[in-house]
Amino acid sequence: MFWGKINEISRVVREIPVGEIAVPRDRARTGEDDEALRRLTESVRRHGVIEPLLVRRTAEARADEGAGSPADTGKPTPSCVLVAGERRLRAAVRAGMHAVPCVFTEADDADAAVLAIVENLHREDLNLFESASAVSSLLSLTGMTQEQCARRLGVSQSYVANKLRLLRLTEDERRAALENGLTERHCRALLRLEDGEDRKAVLSAMISRRMNVAQAEEYVESMLCAQARAEKLRHTRGGANGAGDDARRRLLVRDTRQFFGSIDRAVDVMRRTGIAVEASRRDTAEGTLISILLPKSS
Repeated sequence: MFWGKINEISRVVREIPVGEIAVPRDRARTGEDDEALRRLTESVRRHGVIEPLLVRRTAEARADEGAGSPADTGKPTPSCVLVAGERRLRAAVRAGMHAVPCVFTEADDADAAVLAIVENLHREDLNLFESASAVSSLLSLTGMTQEQCARRLGVSQSYVANKLRLLRLTEDERRAALENGLTERHCRALLRLEDGEDRKAVLSAMISRRMNVAQAEEYVESMLCAQARAEKLRHTRGGANGAGDDARRRLLVRDTRQFFGSIDRAVDVMRRTGIAVEASRRDTAEGTLISILLPKSS
């Protein structure tokens, strides 16, 4: 089994020239955290690469080794492909190191990809969509169920399911979320909206209003409730006139109270932040008049 192979990896560490280590293009990491890489580079410059990289020989190198080339003729270490440790390799190159400590594994292409994914998932600096893509790739490569994947990673099944849900967002939505510092919970709230135009409008509101998670969740919930009420009203119009009118009146009264409550809460939040906002409400012949005065100095 594949996981048995991992336990059989030889722990003989060898120094490999950085120029002989090929980095696969399909990595879980798609972004670049310059600050994190800068700190790692400084650490490598001072202390060296503490944890060896995991590499495997290319098919050509294995053929040469089978012929006895590296051991018998004194040729340089065979070319190899990086399996795990991309950030350490990049930091070592930036630090000016000519060789890095490596451990070889006999994993094939699929096994090497899985190893790289598992290692990346245990790093804390992947963004939320990179980690979601890594989970998806792990499931695809291994054929594991979500439950099996969760056990392998030491997380809950809901963690795996929530990660996979993030991939339902479009590329534009993901980019906007990352560029504006939205969290995974912001994105999960957004995913409650099925309609793409609704998501676009709510995402724009989250960003422009700088909503925290609680505000974003409440905003989405209010939109869903409004949609549900509108749908219920449409259904009541099809019934008897008296029953339909009563239902609409009950909904209107409840909606009005919720609306007033939302305004009161918003005013209260502004006052607690130090904004001297003034609000008043009075009944007129035409309806209820709500006035809010926001000082220009705010």
